[in-house]
Amino acid sequence: MGVVRYDLPVEHPDFGKLFRCPNYRVNLDGERQEKLRRLSNLHTQSDKTFDTFRTDLPMWTPAQQQSLSTAKRVSQAYAERLDGWLLLEGTYGCGKTHLAAAVGNARLEHGDTVLFITSPDLLDHLRGTYGPTSEINYDEMFDRVRNAPVLIIDDLGVENPSHWAQEKLFQLLNYRYSRHLPTVLTTNADLDLLDPRIRSRLLDESMIHRVKISAPDFRTPVQTQRDRLSNLTMYADMMFENFDTSTGVTPEDRQNLERGMAVARGYAKDPRDWLVLMGPFGCGKTHLAAAIANDLQQRGADVVFVTVPDLLDYLRMTYNPGTTSTFEGRFQTVRNASVLVLDDVGTESATPWAKEKLFQIINHRYVARMPTILTTAKQVEELDPRIRSRLLDRRRCLVFAITAPAYVNRIYRK
Repeated sequence: MGVVRYDLPVEHPDFGKLFRCPNYRVNLDGERQEKLRRLSNLHTQSDKTFDTFRTDLPMWTPAQQQSLSTAKRVSQAYAERLDGWLLLEGTYGCGKTHLAAAVGNARLEHGDTVLFITSPDLLDHLRGTYGPTSEINYDEMFDRVRNAPVLIIDDLGVENPSHWAQEKLFQLLNYRYSRHLPTVLTTNADLDLLDPRIRSRLLDESMIHRVKISAPDFRTPVQTQRDRLSNLTMYADMMFENFDTSTGVTPEDRQNLERGMAVARGYAKDPRDWLVLMGPFGCGKTHLAAAIANDLQQRGADVVFVTVPDLLDYLRMTYNPGTTSTFEGRFQTVRNASVLVLDDVGTESATPWAKEKLFQIINHRYVARMPTILTTAKQVEELDPRIRSRLLDRRRCLVFAITAPAYVNRIYRK
């Protein structure tokens, strides 16, 4: 029949279980392959393989293409070994579901039993077992899912966050985590917003292969969300080479500007954590931030450069009737940019909504230690206390204050 039962002691977790015979070439058994595909829920995903996964579409930047290539490589390696878990993170349409399905299809070819299901559908199936017409009881359904040889849960985090849903997901994932059962998860959610018990397991680097995909939605037009948001092209002429450190300045001002440019150049060479440039309007902090962004973009980085008021307007526009973009899609584009430059922090509308959205973006990038550059004309003490507390963390944030006067005043001084 193509299966074997190994001679194991009763206390062994695999005692009494059937396994595919290593000499049984299941890929030649078309009937068994089709049955496995129907059981897996992958019949609608049969075209999603590693061979059909594109990493080189011309609309993507080199950094985005590299992100996709890395995600494909890690997913292929996981499909071959099935060691631990695979966690694929990224915005809508970036390719994470394709890669998860590709893992499932690869394992089907090896004769494994695979279950592919979205998180909301999984919970709906469990709820459905309580109905009077259900052909299967809850315990049997739950046991089938949690013991699936290979389980793929798509869109973790979009389910209804009820107490019941959180508890069932935790029970399921904790069971598989403690037994090291092969599991693939995809999510576009902020891990910090998930059930803390689930989040702690997803952050276990000894078991979780975590991949973040920075590419945008491939189903959108060629002009991506990032392109429509970022206004770096308006600052294309702001480079390190034309940053003026000598016109109309005192020796102290010149030293301050030269030190600021050195800090900015250093960050451009090795963009880690945060850089905050402070100073009065027109002092050159935006020029330096744009110079960093232009330098990184020329080297293939995925950079979003935007003033904070424009960013909030960009998010608010999704509430207008007739808009084709979703708030979540735009929000994820900003939050997950490889490099984010937020110009003029502190000049935005002080509404509770604006404060909350800006904090969510900044806090996500702070926790994830994603390269971020902020400019502000405010004193640190004048900023939102939640943002201020992160700027004061010298382990992750380098703050440089430009004390030289505005450039226009320097010209007249000369």
